[in-house]
Amino acid sequence: MRYSSFDLSTQFDRIAPSPVVHVRGLCESVVEGDLVEALEKFGNICYVMMMPFKRQALVEFEAMESADQCVTCGVNEAVYIAGQQAFFNYSTSKRITRPTNADDPSSGNKVLLLSIQNPLYPITTDVLYTVCNPIGNVLRIVIFKRNGIQAMVEYPFWSQKAKSALNGADIYAGCCTLKIEYARPTRLNVLRNDNDSWDYTKPFLVRRERGKGRQRQAILGEHPSSYSDNGYGSHCPLLPLPSNNRYKRSSPHDAQEVVAYPLPQTSSYMGHASSSSVAMVSGLHPAKMNCTRIFNLFCLYGNIEKVKFMKSVPGTALVEMGDEYAVDRAITHLNSIKVFSKRLNVCVSKQHAVIPSQVFELEDGSSSYKDFAMTRNNRFSSVGQASKNIIQPPAAVLHFYNVPPCITEDELQRLCTEHDVPGFIKFKVFDAKPSSKTISGLFEFDNKTHAVEVLTVLNHHQIRIPSKYCVLL
Repeated sequence: MRYSSFDLSTQFDRIAPSPVVHVRGLCESVVEGDLVEALEKFGNICYVMMMPFKRQALVEFEAMESADQCVTCGVNEAVYIAGQQAFFNYSTSKRITRPTNADDPSSGNKVLLLSIQNPLYPITTDVLYTVCNPIGNVLRIVIFKRNGIQAMVEYPFWSQKAKSALNGADIYAGCCTLKIEYARPTRLNVLRNDNDSWDYTKPFLVRRERGKGRQRQAILGEHPSSYSDNGYGSHCPLLPLPSNNRYKRSSPHDAQEVVAYPLPQTSSYMGHASSSSVAMVSGLHPAKMNCTRIFNLFCLYGNIEKVKFMKSVPGTALVEMGDEYAVDRAITHLNSIKVFSKRLNVCVSKQHAVIPSQVFELEDGSSSYKDFAMTRNNRFSSVGQASKNIIQPPAAVLHFYNVPPCITEDELQRLCTEHDVPGFIKFKVFDAKPSSKTISGLFEFDNKTHAVEVLTVLNHHQIRIPSKYCVLL
C-alpha cells in the first residue's frame, strides 16, 4: 500500500507530536541498523522497536525536534530505508516501553533477549551461535520455551551492535524472525552444554547424554538443504548481514555476505529432556471446549495424537503432538489468544506422553480423552502433505475448502447460528472448474477472536448433502 502526501499530512494533523515516530512501508529484509543509518541524520536515536511481520517500526528520538524533522521530511520528500521508500507519522506513544523498564532511555545490556517469531524450524544453540557470533564474540546462550521460543545471548560488552544488526532479521527466509530487546540479567548461568544452553568459555561442561526413546522426525522435513549420507548437506543461508560493512569482520577469511552453517542430523535433536511433544493448555472454557475442538484448533500447527483433560486441574488439557517442533509452533501462535472469552495459556508439558488414565465425562457429555493418531484430518502425516500447510497466526479471515457447490451463503450463515458461533461479515468463493465437486473461499469476521471460535467449532464439520457429505475447512 502506498501513501500520498495528502494522506500523511492529514494524519500529521490528527496525531499529537511525539518523540516516537511510527515508520511504515519497510521492506521485508530491513533490520534495526538500517533504520538507524537512515534516520540518525535527524538526531540521536535512543530506542527502536521492530514490528517485522507488519513491516513497521517505532523509532524513539532523543529530542522532539528530531522527530519533527523526520516526519516533516517524510511528507515533503522521499526517505529511503534499505533501498525502499518509507512513510512516517507521530506515534500515539510518548516513549517506547522497554522490557527492562529502564529509566535511562539509552541504557543497554551485554545480554540480549531474542524472541523467535514464526519458528517453523528447529532453534538450537548451534543455530543461534552461527547467527550471533559473527557480530561479536558470544559467551553464553540459553534457550527457553515458555511463551513461544525465546533465548538469551551474552556478549562480553554492551551488545548494541548485535541488536542493531540482527533485530528484525529472518534466520530462514520468511520465518524464524528475530525480535531483540535488552534482557534483565547481566550474566547468564549455564550448567551444561547442549542444544538449549551453552557456555563457550567452559568447553569442559559435560554434554548431556540423550535417551533413545521413540524417534521423531521433524514434520517439515530436512529444511532447507538436502542431506547426504553423513547427515550434512550443502551449507544453507541463514540471514544476510546489512549491506554496509559496519558489522562485518575485517578478516578476509571470514564469510562476509551470508552467515551459513550445515544443519545437524535430525536425530541429534531427539530425546532432548527439556523438550516435549506434549503441550499443556489451560484457560479452556469448561462448557464449550472438548477434545475435538482442541484438535480443530491445534491441528493447524502439527499432527495431534492424543488429547486429555486433567481431572485434577479443571479447564486444563494435555495435547500430545507429532513432535516437539509442533508444540513450539502451537505455543508461538496460540498462547494468550482468546477463545470463548477465556485466554489460553499454552506451554511445554513436563510429561512426554499422554496416558489415558482417569477418563471422565466433560460438561458437554463427551469423553475427557480422545486418540487422534489415526484420523485422516491430521495435516502433517507426510513431508508432501506438510509442505502444503502455510503456518499462520490466528487472523480475522478463514480459508474454507471441500464445501459442496450447492451450499449458499445463507446456509453457511445459518450453520454458524446453529452452532452458536459468530457469523461472517464478508464471504468470497474462489473460481472453480464447472466439473469441480467442491468449492473453496474465504470468510471474514469482525475480529480474530470470532474467527478462532468459528474454526474451533466448525473445522472438519461434516456438511451433509443427499447421498454424501463434505468436510468444512
